[in-house]
Amino acid sequence: MFKPKYRLNNKIVSMLTSIAEARVLIEKAKILPKQEINLRKQALIRMTHNSTSIEGNILSLKEVESIVNGFKVDAPMRDIYEVENYLKAIKYITEVVKKKEAISRKTILKIHKLVTNKTLPKNQSGFYRTDRVFVVSRRFGFPDKIIYTAPLAEKVPQLVDDLIEWIKNSEKEKINPVIIAGIVHQEIAAIHPFVDGNGRTARAMATLILYKTGYDFRKFFALEDYYNKDRSSYYEAINMGDNYEQRKIDFTFWLEYFVKGFKEEIENIKKTAINLSLKKTDKDIKSKIYLEENQIKIIDFLESMGKITVRDVMDILNCPKRTAQLQLQRLKKIKMISQKGKGPSSAYVLVK
Repeated sequence: MFKPKYRLNNKIVSMLTSIAEARVLIEKAKILPKQEINLRKQALIRMTHNSTSIEGNILSLKEVESIVNGFKVDAPMRDIYEVENYLKAIKYITEVVKKKEAISRKTILKIHKLVTNKTLPKNQSGFYRTDRVFVVSRRFGFPDKIIYTAPLAEKVPQLVDDLIEWIKNSEKEKINPVIIAGIVHQEIAAIHPFVDGNGRTARAMATLILYKTGYDFRKFFALEDYYNKDRSSYYEAINMGDNYEQRKIDFTFWLEYFVKGFKEEIENIKKTAINLSLKKTDKDIKSKIYLEENQIKIIDFLESMGKITVRDVMDILNCPKRTAQLQLQRLKKIKMISQKGKGPSSAYVLVK
């Protein structure tokens, strides 16, 4: 039974309050469609670049942006695969949220399979490790030093199942989503369920928790920015002790770091959202050229699936055919989407 020990001290509570207040302002900000899409895209680029960069990926932010836009880059194939893989993992996360799927062992294994595709042997990508794992510090001119011993391989499946059960109970108990995400992040890193890709899986899982619990902040945030700015502080904060079997860890120190990083990222997003909202012209306001909730749902589907039909919109919005057609025509009118084909077989895609 997983039962994390932590304290919601005044510092953490104050930061969580600031995050909740910023969330309201971000959700209410009237942002023009192209700005909304651009902010989401830039968050995806930053998220992918920083999460892979932490693990040693050499691609620059500009090169990651090129891959997101479908262009080729001149770089080692492993680094390209890692970036493409993380993008696919984030896409999968949005599908899980959209379908309202419960988080399960399958979810974690799928995320790992996606982030390690073509970079690990097939029998290791999406599968728990079968051997003991040690985190080693390599020191030039000195013998390697073991700094962390992960749990025995045969204990991994049950430890992950215990974590998943805790996630379910935490949601029922209405524990703050930021706290749940932080604890899941560190615990996956501590269990070290896989041969490689544990960090990327942990960070993707934290993002999934936040998206799933309505703390997606319009998908404008990329918490990985904070980690990558000072990697030594990140590794110091996520310190898991010397040995998983013997540890009696208090998550409070890590949560202070995690919540602080999230607060800083959300405060930056709040400023951007408010500035963009204030810069709208009277013409923009009168014509209501900003995305409504139902339109955002359509855009979310398009970003995930690549195309959408009238039937898809009817299912997503639970609305009649006429309403679905009207929503698509509105997005088409403001040049957010374009129509491909005619008649019953027609579909819509995002305008690039």
